[in-house]
Amino acid sequence: MKLIYPAIFMPCIEKDGYTVTFPDLPGCVSEGDNLIDAIEMGTDAASGWILLELEEGNSIPAASEFTELEVPTGSFVNLLVLDMDTYSEKYGEKTVRKNITLPAWLNTFGEKNNVNFSKILQDALLDMSKKTSVR
Repeated sequence: MKLIYPAIFMPCIEKDGYTVTFPDLPGCVSEGDNLIDAIEMGTDAASGWILLELEEGNSIPAASEFTELEVPTGSFVNLLVLDMDTYSEKYGEKTVRKNITLPAWLNTFGEKNNVNFSKILQDALLDMSKKTSVR
């Protein structure tokens, strides 16, 4: 799942670089020594914020319309793309155990063919999540 959130980039006063804030993600703040670093750090911070919300079972906020944001003088808005599938594969740690019920013959087939039932279910659910915006 890919998400787009507006980020406000404010030049740092005491040093080179930018502070990055996200109007839709309370408390999510990052900074970088230059614009490229600020974009990368902001993307990482926002992705981590979203992943934590998802892992805790919370809904994630909708992104604001970037044209409607109030931006401090000297600052600017940039849209950041968050690739949550890639981020969660790399940093997601929380797992939950689910019991499922299968017909005996299907279980036997899976076991004989060394099927990883958890992986099959995860892949199917990830595929479904890509086709819908529900998570």
